[in-house]
Amino acid sequence: MYKKSEVRIIEVLEYNPDWKAEFIKEAKDIYKIMGKEVVKVHHIGSTSIPGIDAKPVIDILVEVKNIENVDLYNESLKSLGYIAKGEYCIPNRRFFLKGIYKRTHHIHVFESGNSEIKRHINFRDYMIQHPEEAKQYAELKKELAKTFRYDIEGYCNGKDAFVKGIDKKAYEWAKLKDREM
Repeated sequence: MYKKSEVRIIEVLEYNPDWKAEFIKEAKDIYKIMGKEVVKVHHIGSTSIPGIDAKPVIDILVEVKNIENVDLYNESLKSLGYIAKGEYCIPNRRFFLKGIYKRTHHIHVFESGNSEIKRHINFRDYMIQHPEEAKQYAELKKELAKTFRYDIEGYCNGKDAFVKGIDKKAYEWAKLKDREM
C-alpha cells in the first residue's frame, strides 16, 4: 500500500495567472546555469495558454545550440531541484523534472532545428488563437483527471488523439500564417 505522499495525483486546476510569473522566474534560473548553450527559452504546455485549466506543472522548452552539451548541466540543474531523465522516450531530447509526486516543472531541451520545438510552439499559439478548442481541451483534461486520478499513462493516452488532431491543425495554421507574412 502506498502512502498518499508516494502517489502522483493527477489534477487539473483552474487557470492561474501566476503560472506565467513562475515560468519567467524559472527561465531566468535555467538561463543562469545554461546561458552559454541557450538559444531561447519558451513557455509551452497548457499553463502557457491563458484562461484554460491545466495540470499545475510549468512546461519549459529550452532550445540549445548543441544537445550533447546539455548533459554537462545535470548537476547544476539538480541544485534547482531538477532530476535529469536523459532522452526519456523522445530521441534527441533531454528531459528534467522537478518533484516526483508533487511535480511542479518539466524542462524539455531540444537542439535548434529539431521539429519538436516548432510543434510545441505551434500547439501553444494555435490554442491561444482558438479559444473554443482550448476550452474543449481543458474539459477533456478535467474528465481524464477524474477518470485517471492516479494513472498518468491513462491520462496521457486519453488525450493523445485530441493532441495529435490539434498538432495537425496547428501545423497547417502555422504554414498559412507564415505565408501571409
